[in-house]
Amino acid sequence: MPSTDPRPGLDSPRLGGLTDVPEDAPLTPSARSPYFHHAVSGSATTFKPAGSATSLNSTGAPSRTPSAASQRTPSVLTRSGTGRSASGDTPSGMATPRRQRSGSPATVRERDNRDKDDKSQAGREREGREGKGAKSAATPPTHRIRNTPHLPHAKDVELAPATLMHWSRGPVFGAMPLHGTRAHTVTLIDNIAWMFGGCDERGCWQDVFCFNTETMQWTHPDVVGDIPPPCRAHTATLVDRKIIVFGGGEGPAYYNDLYILDTATRKWSHPVFPADSVPPPRRAHTSVLYKNKLWIFGGGNGSTALNDVWTLDVSGSAEKLRWDLVETRGKKPTARGYHTANLIGNVMVVVGGSDGRECFHDIWCLNLDTLLWSVVKLVETHKRLSHTATQVGSYLFIYGGHDGASYMSDLLLFNLVSLQYEPRAIAGRPPAARGYHAACLADSRMFVFGGFNGLEVFDDVHILDLAGAAYLPQVTSFRIDVE
Repeated sequence: MPSTDPRPGLDSPRLGGLTDVPEDAPLTPSARSPYFHHAVSGSATTFKPAGSATSLNSTGAPSRTPSAASQRTPSVLTRSGTGRSASGDTPSGMATPRRQRSGSPATVRERDNRDKDDKSQAGREREGREGKGAKSAATPPTHRIRNTPHLPHAKDVELAPATLMHWSRGPVFGAMPLHGTRAHTVTLIDNIAWMFGGCDERGCWQDVFCFNTETMQWTHPDVVGDIPPPCRAHTATLVDRKIIVFGGGEGPAYYNDLYILDTATRKWSHPVFPADSVPPPRRAHTSVLYKNKLWIFGGGNGSTALNDVWTLDVSGSAEKLRWDLVETRGKKPTARGYHTANLIGNVMVVVGGSDGRECFHDIWCLNLDTLLWSVVKLVETHKRLSHTATQVGSYLFIYGGHDGASYMSDLLLFNLVSLQYEPRAIAGRPPAARGYHAACLADSRMFVFGGFNGLEVFDDVHILDLAGAAYLPQVTSFRIDVE
């Protein structure tokens, strides 16, 4: 398959970004606040100034040794260097005495000490800025920090019936990527989505980011070992809490290397195979796991599209990994890349794709036990490439992609029992039209990460809440019959 899409405008992305939300200063509760706690306010390690005699007794209540200079303890944090609390009291709890005349010796000494403290503080801040600048120049940042989630304003929230599935934009925060991402992969382990690779208009990436689907927090873990080169349009398949990355490429380069990320140790490894025993280099292919084997289908090698099937035996140790070319039966699908493949029981369901000239609407099924290809007879068809297909019980949720003319923002529901598309009403504000994104299902919600619309590379996260359809993932007893 050619390395570039013949349609104009598909490879001219423009970076899009989220604006950082500043962190608000922490608030200190007053004595009248329902969050005020006397024991905490009197603690010598939190809000209590040095020298006060407050302590906690065996019941947790504050016990106090009164002194002549102190009758009560301030309930707010004392500002250092001024001897004055935020409530206007002195550290001893007494009201601030009337200031002496400017000409008195005590006032002169106080002013001199204050000026000296200000100069010292300014020097420390200047040194900190210089040190930070030197550090930034030596090591460019790999992520950006958002300290508070970006929540939609009330006027931007649209009301929807409780039973309808609903789109919304995720209120993400944390160590976020510095760039938008397309043609990346997202692999879900428990409630953590592991994102690897992808590209924007500047090039490809080799970063690993983790997204917590419960807290909406991004993290940027440190990884070690044989880290893969920057790549896009690869596959990432989960095997026993290890993510197996195969193929992909960067620029004109196409890979057939295999890398394994152990998510427990965060260490990459790079098994090496004899040159004549591995699949040809490719990207835009698919991979599913069945009976301890990775099943690789299709993709492109830079000059032509592919429709071959390979397996990687992962039943043993890394030293016993073995590639095999599979001879399938029946009429094969047209060679293609940027399709999707889902494992449904013992059947690999392939949706859409492109050979670089035509965008396909067909759906194929490969029985991985009999190795027989079958094509689904569709009443309604939809052309798609660079879309995502997420299994939700007995449905495939097919989102976005390109139909050969433009990028799409619709969600198609494909019934795996009737093998036909079904209409379904969806509320909320859907993501902008896009392709080359990634998606996963977690806790009755489908998450969509990044993507590309022909002009802009996205770095956002969108959520489809199943709402009244939350029972769908629990439907597991069904079979596909196309033969």
